[in-house]
Amino acid sequence: MIAAAAPLKVLVVCDDEEVAAWAIGHGARVAFTPGLGLSAAVMAGVAQLAAEGVELSVVAHADLPFAAGLAELGKAGTVSLVPDRRRDGTNVAVVPTGAGFCFTYGAASFERHRREAARLGLPCEIIYDRRLAIDIDLPEDLELFNVAT
Repeated sequence: MIAAAAPLKVLVVCDDEEVAAWAIGHGARVAFTPGLGLSAAVMAGVAQLAAEGVELSVVAHADLPFAAGLAELGKAGTVSLVPDRRRDGTNVAVVPTGAGFCFTYGAASFERHRREAARLGLPCEIIYDRRLAIDIDLPEDLELFNVAT
């Protein structure tokens, strides 16, 4: 995932010491967020980027085996969402860091994230990308990965 974000600087948000060590070893910075859960951890990472002066955050999850071109996604003042192949989950979200976007991952997160952009009065761009739509959430998702590799 770190390579997929090049040339962006990467902040890995995690609650696992081994993942943190791996990320640092691959040139990323780490926001260590034990006990927060996914949605709150992502919001903490976006808030950290906002405090550092970063205006746009690309949130991409580690279970995207074909991720590429993340730096090309999104534009200022807009929320950009990449749904999973079922159009249920949110595999990538690009958000203005100062917007106060509330992430709510889990089943049907894609629609909740669309509604959150509307609540904030931000335009919402939906990006359908076959590479980014494949995530590894269920055992049958591994079949897609095996067929494509």
